[in-house]
Amino acid sequence: MLLRIILSKDDIRKIQIDSLPETLDEFYSFLKSKLGLEGDLVVQYEDREFDNELCNLMSLSDLPEGKATLKITVKQASESHHTDSTLDTASLSSSSSSCEGIFPRHRPWPDAFEIPRFSYDVELQLKRGNEAYQENGTLLNIRKDTKSEILDKLAEAMYSYTAYPSREEYDIVAQSLIKKHPCLREPGSAKGWYCWKFSLKFKMGNYRNKLRVSGCSELQVNRRSSGPKQKPKKAKKAEVNFLPDFPEGRTQNVMEEERLAIMEEMKKKKADIKKVNEMMVSTFSLRRKQIVEEPPVAEVKTKWPALFTEQQIEAEFTRITSADLRGSFFSGLEQHLPRLLQLYRASSFPELKNVLSMLEEDNSNQTKRAVILRGLPYFLREDPSKFLRTAEPTDMEDSMTRGMNVGIVLVKEGEDLLDISVVLEEQIILHGIKDYSHAVAMLMGLLYALNIDYPKELQYTFEVIQKVLMNIGGEHCSARVHGLRNRLLRKTV
Repeated sequence: MLLRIILSKDDIRKIQIDSLPETLDEFYSFLKSKLGLEGDLVVQYEDREFDNELCNLMSLSDLPEGKATLKITVKQASESHHTDSTLDTASLSSSSSSCEGIFPRHRPWPDAFEIPRFSYDVELQLKRGNEAYQENGTLLNIRKDTKSEILDKLAEAMYSYTAYPSREEYDIVAQSLIKKHPCLREPGSAKGWYCWKFSLKFKMGNYRNKLRVSGCSELQVNRRSSGPKQKPKKAKKAEVNFLPDFPEGRTQNVMEEERLAIMEEMKKKKADIKKVNEMMVSTFSLRRKQIVEEPPVAEVKTKWPALFTEQQIEAEFTRITSADLRGSFFSGLEQHLPRLLQLYRASSFPELKNVLSMLEEDNSNQTKRAVILRGLPYFLREDPSKFLRTAEPTDMEDSMTRGMNVGIVLVKEGEDLLDISVVLEEQIILHGIKDYSHAVAMLMGLLYALNIDYPKELQYTFEVIQKVLMNIGGEHCSARVHGLRNRLLRKTV
């Protein structure tokens, strides 16, 4: 069944469920896990008997067959508090909610950055300034306190998407500010916003420091120390919930008890999946705190065994990115499949010819997907020899995975494919997979869930999968990936 989920006017998602659960509670548990939600849900559906007006979902039998549109609201226990900004400091009180709850941010960077509303007196100054600019081109002589408030509000708005904006994102915000309020243009700048960009960078650093002092986990993890300089721990793959703070009223000890309860539940022959789902949601912030310190995968698997099931890999991916793992992966793959096949066939790389030969024996859609994914490294001039390996059923696991940090093993007997396994740090993490594209999707989920970097020898391949196929963080691409995306959008080779 296909579900269109409305969380807000700016957050509408599409997810697929093979079959509806037996009870409404199980359905709500599925929605919480799939969408990364916590708390009591109010679920409404479009009732065709009332011209698609919304009605509260009281029974699963109310849902139409095939596909349905649902509006989901999470009941909030507390409200955000807002106070005025002060001179030269980023206001914390109005944005402390950014660090509260399990999911401090729920949307990736927007296509169009919306400039927030400022206080009444500042809005009044800007209104009059814009009118004067339209009339005779006069620029606003902005006061120091007015500029400080504008920067405070912009830093708060930017942090709601990312703690570490990129150069391009700073550019976007500065441009958006001048576009909405042209009276703020800089007379000595060719583009009119150059100094605003640097003021934003300074203010954002100040804002991060204030949040760090206030105890925001996402920023405390990168606090300075007297030891050797380390790489900052921050979102690298467009994660929107990289390191959330502990929810209000929940301590590390409480969540540690739940973690132990998950371990005990997973030891049972028939674990209570609903209970595990709920505890995995409520312990997300503790799990992320541990994982961003980059412990060995074996240690994580011991502490969090449920995380290595396909259901929880998908759920964790959604909690981190606010995207649906299978939905984004396979929809992007289907969208670009015909064009990529066309580009592969026009290529002169002999390795691609060998991969394309798979279609001579089996021209199914499943094989086409595998061809696209297996041929991608060659098309991008990368070497997949350390990533993809073939083994026989009689081979020992150690020999299959030796020297493989991130990869996939195909277990074949003759020409028959018996099994596909996902490998991390020389260990088989998932096995029993029959479809290569499914294995790649699960690997992507694991790389996000375990905060593992893409292998350097295949950095462009994984960048294409993430930013082009899955459309996660696609606004910032390397030159090589940007070039491929342009070719995919052209109608000719």
